[in-house]
Amino acid sequence: VQLQASGGGLVQAGGSLRLSCAASGSIFSISDMDWYRQAPGKQRELVATVTRAGTTNYADSVKGRFTISRDNAKNTVYLEMNSLKPEDTAVYFCNHILKTSSWSPGRNYWGQGTQVTVSS
Repeated sequence: VQLQASGGGLVQAGGSLRLSCAASGSIFSISDMDWYRQAPGKQRELVATVTRAGTTNYADSVKGRFTISRDNAKNTVYLEMNSLKPEDTAVYFCNHILKTSSWSPGRNYWGQGTQVTVSS
């Protein structure tokens, strides 16, 4: 199983970016799809979560600015980021709770990370 994140880049404050994370390989089902981020010198933090049913949750710092969504047919999760701030600068990682077969337990799988840099 591989998770391929993309869409990061350099943007000015107030700008927007859209991150994508596509899962491939032996996938039976994916429950929660998450985005985390890690800024230099800081711990990795949960940014947003979307369940298979579409229920979403966000960190307080991004509520109203970020939108997480998923396409179950494509095993892909998105993070639409608007009104970006310099403090959003971080490496963004996707994380899925995923089963490779009907009898296997759900496990966490991580993407490789994509850099988001917001200039002031």
